[in-house]
Amino acid sequence: MLKSNLLQKTELKIDPIYLQSANLTDIAAAAADVLGLPAEEVLVVDYQQRVLVLDILNTCVNAYKIVGQKETLLKSLAALPGVSITDETSVYSNGMLAWIALDERTAVEGLKNSGQLVAEIRQNIAKRAAVFSSGAEIEHSEIEDTNTPAIKAHLEANGFKVSTAGILPDDRILIAARLREAAELGGYGVIITTGGVGAEAKDQTVEAIQELDPDAAAPYICRFEIGTGRHVKDGVRIAVGGFRDTTLIALPGPNDEVLASLGPMLDGLNNKAKKQTIAEAIASNLRDILHRKMKTRKGSWSHEGSQLHLPHRRN
Repeated sequence: MLKSNLLQKTELKIDPIYLQSANLTDIAAAAADVLGLPAEEVLVVDYQQRVLVLDILNTCVNAYKIVGQKETLLKSLAALPGVSITDETSVYSNGMLAWIALDERTAVEGLKNSGQLVAEIRQNIAKRAAVFSSGAEIEHSEIEDTNTPAIKAHLEANGFKVSTAGILPDDRILIAARLREAAELGGYGVIITTGGVGAEAKDQTVEAIQELDPDAAAPYICRFEIGTGRHVKDGVRIAVGGFRDTTLIALPGPNDEVLASLGPMLDGLNNKAKKQTIAEAIASNLRDILHRKMKTRKGSWSHEGSQLHLPHRRN
């Protein structure tokens, strides 16, 4: 079903139409029925000098319900008590609702072509990615950003077009703003961040994604006792969320963990998996890496500057 955004052009004008003790609620309900909308989503907002104005409250409608429906709409309205139309009566709109007055056969053919074009655009967008790094140490060139080139190379080898989007600050509000801007204006199917997922106060990437998507999947890689070392949070998490049509993915900072995440991440994206599925596949793989590191280092492991002890970890 092809949905069309009305882009704030939500008014239908019917001119001329004659009302005599007509029921405006019935008029709105009849129009809603023709447009395939719930009755409460269509209102009569004005009637002056034989011009009736309807407002569509739903800004996204089924395009195939609109095209070529002018005569059906007028006939439905004319059947109501107190409503009269003439041979000159027509339906007008400044937006996508103007399709209602088009020839149905021509309009439907146009919609089919539009649907194919939309599908191609969505497919192209799905293969466009932006990569953000994070952290003051990268911003100040204290350490090399090895993650962005690795992600870029891996995704490009798998058919993605990848943009380097810059460095995110250690600030939840500013991170959320940068991600929102990239999602709204960049035309990216996926945005990936690295770093900022730890348990210290400066780690705010997961929280920023949750700001944009409160239902984002954010499974733990490991857990800590709050107050141990610099830990102000109870563990390390990654996140997979969505904003508009963009998938947001927050990966850890260590390069080996980023590299280990690319396979599960790419599989999930290619299979159009749910965010929970992608997140858990990435997190599960990282937990396995953590177990091996802990065994190698005899029960303790340093993660992004924080000391994790085996007795404090829970799956």
